[in-house]
Amino acid sequence: MATRPVFKPLSAFPFVEEIPVEFTWYPGFAKSQAQKSLQALHSAAKELGISSILEISSRSTDPLGISLSAFNLKVTPKNGPGMSVECAFQGSKVFQYGGPYHDLYKVSSIEAKKDPRIRNSGDLVAFNFLGETFPITPVTAFYDWLYMNALSQNPKISKELLKFEVFSDIAFNPQKSLNCQARAAALFVALDMCGEIEEALRDRKHFISLLTGPSIKQTNNNGGQLKFKL
Repeated sequence: MATRPVFKPLSAFPFVEEIPVEFTWYPGFAKSQAQKSLQALHSAAKELGISSILEISSRSTDPLGISLSAFNLKVTPKNGPGMSVECAFQGSKVFQYGGPYHDLYKVSSIEAKKDPRIRNSGDLVAFNFLGETFPITPVTAFYDWLYMNALSQNPKISKELLKFEVFSDIAFNPQKSLNCQARAAALFVALDMCGEIEEALRDRKHFISLLTGPSIKQTNNNGGQLKFKL
């Protein structure tokens, strides 16, 4: 047995509910094994009254879920070529002893994820994307922001995403990872539900304030709005 979260959008802070689901796990690296585990996860979720679930990963049985994988979903800066969310995320990491490794923007998603420099450059201290620095707290903020920007640039896909109520990622293990594409998708839907998505993507300061809650004020050293121009 295993326990994994599924992610439900909420119309107010904290915007995403993580619901733990216990299910039968099918070990092995084959895609067929992952899809057996996925089917078991969704079946167990339905027994808890959770329906309308979309798996977001390369293991999804739904083409929409595959296209929404961070390995496949593209984010395109105004003054540069498009890249996968995964490449943008990995290539923007700044470590204690190196980075950002912007050359990873131009490789495949799997190459970016497995680049040895990501593991051998010391502690993660910040992100640098398009020449601007993004802090590592809140811990999932930069990944979520990248993913949601990619969704906003792909309106056909994001429109289909809004039809679902809950999201899963069978490859995500919260004991080993922090960032999750299914959670980022749920956050996008939640902010769309409450009318905050456009301002959140336009103004980084506002986005971080949404994640940290209405009682916490965010400040920055420059005294102005912090924005990325995609």
